[in-house]
Amino acid sequence: MKKSYLLLIVLLFVSALNTLSAQEPEKIATDSIATATDSIARPTIVDIYQPEGFNFWEERFKGNWAGIFFSFNGFDKADYSMYAEEDQGFMEPELWQSNCLSINLIQISMRLQRNRNFIGLVTGVGVDIQSYRLSTNYSLRKGPDRIEPIKLQHEQELKSKFASVYLTAPLLIEFQVPIGHYDNRIYFSTGVITSLRLDTHTKVKYSEGNQRKKIKETDDFYLRDFRFSGTVRMGYRWINLFATYDLQPLFKDNRGPELYPFSVGLAFVTF
Repeated sequence: MKKSYLLLIVLLFVSALNTLSAQEPEKIATDSIATATDSIARPTIVDIYQPEGFNFWEERFKGNWAGIFFSFNGFDKADYSMYAEEDQGFMEPELWQSNCLSINLIQISMRLQRNRNFIGLVTGVGVDIQSYRLSTNYSLRKGPDRIEPIKLQHEQELKSKFASVYLTAPLLIEFQVPIGHYDNRIYFSTGVITSLRLDTHTKVKYSEGNQRKKIKETDDFYLRDFRFSGTVRMGYRWINLFATYDLQPLFKDNRGPELYPFSVGLAFVTF
């Protein structure tokens, strides 16, 4: 009886070994098929490095007009021949205290190249708040047919200023050259700025005794309603420099001294 049980156990053990040996190749084949299926289903990813910045087809051209700019003002080619000798130079400005604050909030840029963005046109809208600090003891008055100088008698803490506000619109062509990276570019632009005069006034501040006083007079002072200025602008990253030069005299013909305004400045903030 015991021999029969022993024989039965041996037969079961041999049968189990045969079953395992038959299943093992099938398992291996199944695993191989699954691995092959996974490799086919899984997509192949090729990482092609593209530097940030320039995109051959989609990168837009961006000009350099928008921002807040500060400049110093002066006059060129001054001609006072229509005034008496004692009044010569009555509008001579103190350069370091004559300045212009330009706030350019709207900019429109358009590239001129089909597949590049290095050359383009730039326009927009801005406001110029311009003032001249007169270095002599003079102010201005609008006479019947010309600007008349007014000799000031106040000597204590005397300040005389001539100021205007203009609405500006440029038309510039701009060239850009990448330096090391497409986002870092040296730019150079030139063109014409058209300005519409919005306001003009004179202001005199002085002290009389222990009191500080101010006299302000608003008029057109025979200034042109529209002015046209040539400009040159250049920069790299946070360095932005510019200069402007009026293409017409400040006053209308034979209405005042012949003066050609100019300004030189830099950017505080660019947008």
